[in-house]
Amino acid sequence: MTEEVKLFTREELKARNKRTDAVLIIHNGVYDVTKFLDEHPGGEEVLLEKAGQDATEPFEDVSHSSDARSLMKKYKIGELVEADRTANKAAYAPDWNNDQPQEQGNSAWSSWLAPLVLGVAATILYRYLFA
Repeated sequence: MTEEVKLFTREELKARNKRTDAVLIIHNGVYDVTKFLDEHPGGEEVLLEKAGQDATEPFEDVSHSSDARSLMKKYKIGELVEADRTANKAAYAPDWNNDQPQEQGNSAWSSWLAPLVLGVAATILYRYLFA
């Protein structure tokens, strides 16, 4: 037995933009973030600012971690009806259900390699100029 996905229209979600009832649309999915407002590391204001609206672009602009993307699954309450869906741009088309550890490993490698190289270069330069 598969559970049926609840469908929402953008029009019915517009009113759900209060502290006591806040939903976000991210990649055509509908997320009830009411209980997450106090826990959000960026503060509740950023969530409430987009409550009842599509928050895909701001969500992607801050480059949420894979942990954040995994956490949001528990807040998903449904999806937009087909007529209200938007096409995902290539930059905004993550496959959250298909984790790819190899790509994440490369990303993790590059995220600490650049600062390490800069640190070593700065140390050598400092010793050369001030030694």
